[in-house]
This record gives sequence, structure tokens and C-alpha cells, in this order.
Amino acid sequence: MAQAHSYTITKKNNRTENEAVEYLLKANKRFIKPSKDERKKILDSLGLNGSFSRAFDLVLLPVGKKLTDVKKQDLVLVELKTTKKKLVTNPSGFFFGATENEFNLAKKLGEQYKFCFVSLHPESLSLKLLSLSELEKLIRTKRTQYQINL
Repeated sequence: MAQAHSYTITKKNNRTENEAVEYLLKANKRFIKPSKDERKKILDSLGLNGSFSRAFDLVLLPVGKKLTDVKKQDLVLVELKTTKKKLVTNPSGFFFGATENEFNLAKKLGEQYKFCFVSLHPESLSLKLLSLSELEKLIRTKRTQYQINL
């Protein structure tokens, strides 16, 4: 029973994230969603291994540039966090999960890695990009949770 509930929640979260991706791609042409091969090339260009391939969702490019034209120092990797909750002052009030891998990549890349908080609520439709250092200043509580498969 718990497995079915978990699956339902995961499907709902995936739909919400897909809505946020669509919103971002329409709202700002600088966002792109890289393919699996593009992710690998991006990580290779940054001197990072493939273990980080799922630690970012989008790439933010400089104005007027295509992924193939961007210098590695101009790439910004973006990890998406989404909610349908009304957040008048996004990201205040946001509750989200993050992996150790996301935090490790954020530490390695500094300003070249952003967490993107998207509220899809019609009355607070918004996005907020934060570097790890900016995010750490806002975190009120943080706990470790282990995900275990047997």
C-alpha cells in the first residue's frame, strides 16, 4: 500500500516539475533543457564526471547564445525546485528535497550553479534563482533523510 502511495506522489511531482520546465522555457529563452548527450558534454567541458548528470535540470545561457557557442565559464547549471503552493514572497515558505549530489555540485561550481524555485500557483506564479551561498542564508531548518532500497 505504501509503495502505491509513493508512486502516486512521484508521478504528481514529475508532472509539477514538467509544468515548471514548460513555464521556464516560455518565460525566458535563456533556459534550455539539455538532452542526455548534452548533459554528458556539459559535464565533460566542466571537468566533472557523469555522477552529476542528474544533479541539474536545465542550463541558463548568456543572452543570445546557443549551447554550442557557450564558453564553459559562462554555463550556469540549474536545479529546479517546484511547488503549486501560493508563495507571495518566493522562495519564502518553500519546502523541498535536495540530494547530496546537488549540494556537492553547487559547492564545486559556485556561481555557475543555481537552485531555481518555481511557484506555479496562479496568484504567485514566479521563479527565484539562488546560488548555494544565497540559499544557505535563507535555510531555516535542514535535516538528513536516507533513501534505502532493499
